[in-house]
Amino acid sequence: MKRRKWDPKTKAMIVVQGLKGKPVAEICLEHQISQTQYYQWRDQFLSNAHQIFADNEKKNELLTKENVHLRKIIGDLTVELKKTEEWLT
Repeated sequence: MKRRKWDPKTKAMIVVQGLKGKPVAEICLEHQISQTQYYQWRDQFLSNAHQIFADNEKKNELLTKENVHLRKIIGDLTVELKKTEEWLT
């Protein structure tokens, strides 16, 4: 029998069904997976759930750094524009 590949989105959807209270036996029958497989995915899901929030913090930090960088560029361009205006008048 050929092994199936499950994409992360589908695995998460299956695990969330169980976390919401749907019987695991029913989920496994519906998706044709073993209960052992479900519980492995669930444990992996729960052990990595904190990364969702960590990723958001990293994104916010990167956006803040980019914002500072862009403000510096705007400041430099404003100074350069003023110098050009003074030179033209």
